Amino acid sequence: MEARRLQLRSHRTAVWLALLVTFLWSTSWVLIRWGLDDEGLRPLTFAALRYGLAAALLVIVAVVSERRRPGLRHAERGFLLRLVVLGIVMYALTQGAMFVALDEQPAATTSLILSLTPLLVAGGAAMTLSEFPSRGQIGGAMIVLVGAACYFAGDLGATTVGLMAALIALSANVAAAIIGRSVNRSEALPAVAVTAVSMSVGAGVLVLLALGLEGMPAISPRGWLIIGWLALVNTALAFTLWNLSLQRLSAVESAGINNTMLVQIALLAWLLLGESPGLLGLLGIALVSSGVYLVQLARRQGRDVLPLAQAADGPT
Repeated sequence: MEARRLQLRSHRTAVWLALLVTFLWSTSWVLIRWGLDDEGLRPLTFAALRYGLAAALLVIVAVVSERRRPGLRHAERGFLLRLVVLGIVMYALTQGAMFVALDEQPAATTSLILSLTPLLVAGGAAMTLSEFPSRGQIGGAMIVLVGAACYFAGDLGATTVGLMAALIALSANVAAAIIGRSVNRSEALPAVAVTAVSMSVGAGVLVLLALGLEGMPAISPRGWLIIGWLALVNTALAFTLWNLSLQRLSAVESAGINNTMLVQIALLAWLLLGESPGLLGLLGIALVSSGVYLVQLARRQGRDVLPLAQAADGPT
């Protein structure tokens, strides 16, 4: 009984930790819009500087941590290869494509496409990780999708480049959720080491792409302030906490929590950018919130069948 209580407390902590991270990432959308529109930053350069600075900081932290816990030096080659793939998919592809999509078309269009992530992750996790969602989780994910469609109903102003970039971001985001869960559930490395290695790889690819396609940037002091905050708080800290939460959350759960960003971004845009959601938007917010709650309720009541995720909750 006591062991079960400890597992529940551990899972609850992971949920709250993941929600904190999604709030930080939601504020990123406002900061990114300011950087692209007000400061004239180019999307790939913006993404490369954000993740490059964050990766440099995390590498320093990881090196210091390795002195006390030399896990990275003894990691298997196959595990390190998965970290490299995670970095390319999660940072270079997902984030690079997302910045391009935000620069080319309204944020609503990109958000609508990315809201498909939980449903695609559910299918992918069942096939690759043997983490099978329950009926409640599937129903919750579908409600999230309906809510997203309600919120972003109407003319979304999609462009060809923006739509292609958003679809690339969606595909990479789904793959990153599954690969990230596969890497983190083993707990073979501390979360900071996982984040440092994968982000360094992804940031390196972004830097090469940015220099090749956009050239050297000219950035104002305010632009550097936005980049610095995004790198230190919303990236280095947030992604480390996210990887930490993935040690307790299944792929479907993490994707469902991540989708609360639809609600958070809408509210932040209303307060900070003056973008009122309207009645249909409020209905969408309510449906998204209900869908995410159902995903979590199904997990707490133990109706889902997630053998690998449950094994990760305790000693193996």
